[in-house]
Amino acid sequence: MSSLVQSVDWLAIAPPVITAVVALAVLVADLFLPEGKKGALGWIAIGGLVLAGLSLLPLLDGDRSTFCLTSGAEACSYTADHFALVIQFLVLGGALLTALLSINSIVDLKLPAGEFWFLLLSSAAGAALLPAARDLATLVIALEVASLPAFALVGLKRGDRLSSEAALKFFLSSVTATAVMLLGVSFVYAATGSLHLTRIAEGLTHVDPRLDTLAQAGVALTLVGFAFKTAAVPFHFWVPDTYVGAPLPVAAYLSVVGKAVGFSGLILVTVVAFPSYGRVWGPALAVLAALTMTAGNVAALRQRPDRTHSAVRLLAWSSVAQAGYLLVPIAAAAYTDSDGGAAHAIGSTVAYALMYAAVNLGAFAVAALVARTSPANRVADYRGLYARRPLAALALGFFLLCLAGLPPGIIGLFAKVTVFSAAVNAGLGWLAAVMAVNVVIALYYYLQWTAVLFRAPEGAAVPEGAAGSVREAAHESVRESAHEPVREGVHEPVPGAAQEHEPANPKIPATLTAAIGLAAVLGIALSGAPQLVLRFASGVLL
Repeated sequence: MSSLVQSVDWLAIAPPVITAVVALAVLVADLFLPEGKKGALGWIAIGGLVLAGLSLLPLLDGDRSTFCLTSGAEACSYTADHFALVIQFLVLGGALLTALLSINSIVDLKLPAGEFWFLLLSSAAGAALLPAARDLATLVIALEVASLPAFALVGLKRGDRLSSEAALKFFLSSVTATAVMLLGVSFVYAATGSLHLTRIAEGLTHVDPRLDTLAQAGVALTLVGFAFKTAAVPFHFWVPDTYVGAPLPVAAYLSVVGKAVGFSGLILVTVVAFPSYGRVWGPALAVLAALTMTAGNVAALRQRPDRTHSAVRLLAWSSVAQAGYLLVPIAAAAYTDSDGGAAHAIGSTVAYALMYAAVNLGAFAVAALVARTSPANRVADYRGLYARRPLAALALGFFLLCLAGLPPGIIGLFAKVTVFSAAVNAGLGWLAAVMAVNVVIALYYYLQWTAVLFRAPEGAAVPEGAAGSVREAAHESVRESAHEPVREGVHEPVPGAAQEHEPANPKIPATLTAAIGLAAVLGIALSGAPQLVLRFASGVLL
């Protein structure tokens, strides 16, 4: 009889464990630090994320597994393979950029520092655990550990109606999706007798005919929870209100790390656990991809530049559309004839996710910069940004062009080509055509926003002498309409005219500058070496 006691490979589980330990350390330290020194908690969190990222380096040599069954066929609950390492790098890098964005936002929004950093690190720990999970129980636990702190982060702006409403909507819709997913997991367990992904894959190849319908229902319902996290239509309705109500760094975190969690879980359950039921999830994901990219782009087109929070809403709907592109290779994996073909399709999704993470976090970082002087964060507020903040405007223009897939954002173009090729190679010509149409639609709002950055600020083109005449005429008109006497020395503001008392650009916090700079450097580096995308797309991660 084999022993049930086994050693734990601590090196393999180091990334999520380090993140979780630092989260607990921050929570305890918050109890003893005086209010004036709470800022140190942010740097502890950043240091922990850097340490967790460095712990990935010793794992690059090969696959490492732990928490394995000691009898029967080999099956493990945790595997640090190339797929897990890439997603963990994305998660920890995204959390690090979010932390840099949050240092000053916590002070500006008067958020409780200890709770914020504990929740962010706890969510990152769950997100780092999920891509290495290899059984459904660990997947569900990791998904909830990543999600539950995110609900609290969204609603952390106490007394803010939008924040509370966003958190409640996010929580209720997520709980419903999780309940449906757990029902599906129970059906799969009943049909196969196992929760380990590799054993489920074997069990579904010779399932009892009487349980086939149960197994198909389980496969479909299991996908619901992960489809919700990816913001796929029709599980996307929480996205715009949640992004608007949440602090901007939290919205950036959800747009990248939240999606990484959903897509990594979706890849594991489809390609690893349910490959023999591709006839069930393949067409479903293909339809979801088409609906998601179309709904996201159409909604983004409808955003009015002068509407409050229109910039954040546009980024939210853009992230929904980008989720549709990310779903395309996963759907294509169901139509390939070999394991290698499925692995290559998954590589396209991972390559696109890496590009999207860098540039989307960068776009949110610039949005956080603009929000410091324009809290309404309308697209119209970005007019003349190049005149005020040339480097920030150039960075945002680069990020938007990457998302659109236009030069100089070469990485965005290559990423879209790999996704398009995955659909064509799988015989999904109709899905490739839908994607091509949506890419053209998205060009309009990306280029429109980019053009706004370089327009002259309102009132800047009026000569100085003419500006004085316009100001005096406006003053006279206001006085006459109000039947008020002219008062000497009173200077009233005139709509559309340049304000003489307008303060100079406030200084940008160093951490916010670092976040924008890191995202820009990463995007430029990837655009300078687009072969990295092709390497991911052609490599075998699973």
